Amino acid sequence: MFELIASGGIYVPIIIVIIIFVSSAIKIVREYERLVVFRLGRLIGGKGPGLVFVIPVVDRTIRISLRIITLDVPTQEVITRDNVTTSVNAVVYYRVIDPNRAVNNVEEYRMATAQLAQTTLRSVAGQAELDELLAERDKLNQKIQGILDEATDPWGIKVTAVEIKDVVIPEALQKAISRQATAERERRAVIVQAEGEKAAAGKIAEAAKILNAEEGGFYVRLLRTLPEIASQQGNIIAFPLPIELKHLLPQSIVNSKKSKEEE
Repeated sequence: MFELIASGGIYVPIIIVIIIFVSSAIKIVREYERLVVFRLGRLIGGKGPGLVFVIPVVDRTIRISLRIITLDVPTQEVITRDNVTTSVNAVVYYRVIDPNRAVNNVEEYRMATAQLAQTTLRSVAGQAELDELLAERDKLNQKIQGILDEATDPWGIKVTAVEIKDVVIPEALQKAISRQATAERERRAVIVQAEGEKAAAGKIAEAAKILNAEEGGFYVRLLRTLPEIASQQGNIIAFPLPIELKHLLPQSIVNSKKSKEEE
C-alpha cells in the first residue's frame, strides 16, 4: 500500500498545478461588471457578464463596475465674481460607459474624475455672483455637469448629475441678507395692505353712491348701524333725524313714541 502511494506521489504536484491553473483561468463576471483583458500587454477588450475564460500568466484582467458612482466633492473655498468669500461643496454622480477607455486612456479614473470635479466646482463658483450661488443652483449644476461630461468623455465616463449641496457665507453677510429679506417682506405687506384699502375704498364709494340715489338711503343704513354701536347696556344715543324722513322709521318705533306722549 505504501509502495502504491509512493509510486503515485509524483502526480500529486501535477494535479495541484492543474487545479490551480484551471481555477485561475475561470472568471465569473457579475451583470454590472466588465472584465478588461490584456494579453501579453495588448488590450483584448471587455468581457462579460457571465463565465469568462482567460489564459493564466499570459492574460492580465481588470474588473470595472458599470454602476453609478457617487463622488462627494470636498468643500472648496472660492471668491465669487462680486468678491464674496464662500465655501461650496457638491456631489457628482457618474458611471463608466466604456470600460476599455476607462482603463486604457486614464490612470485611476476615479481619482482623475475627483480632481477634475474639484477644479471645475471652484472655477464655476468663482465666475458666478453670490445671488446666483444662492438662487440659481440648477443652472450652475447643469453648467458643471456639462463641463465634466465633456472632459471625461475620452475616459469612457458619463456624468449623469451634479448637485451643489451647501453654500456657506460669512456670518456678517448672513445677517445683512436676513435684514434685506425682512425689509422685502415688510414692503410686500405694505403693498398688499394698500391694495386692500384701495379696493375697500372703491366698494365703499360704490355703496355710498347707491345709498344716496335712494331717498333717505343713507339714514336707513345709519339707523341699521346704530344698534351695533349701542350694543352695550346703558348707552343712550341721540341722533337728529329730518322730519321729512319720519316715514322711514319702523312702525314699532313710531307707536312706542306715541304711547309715551299719551302717558
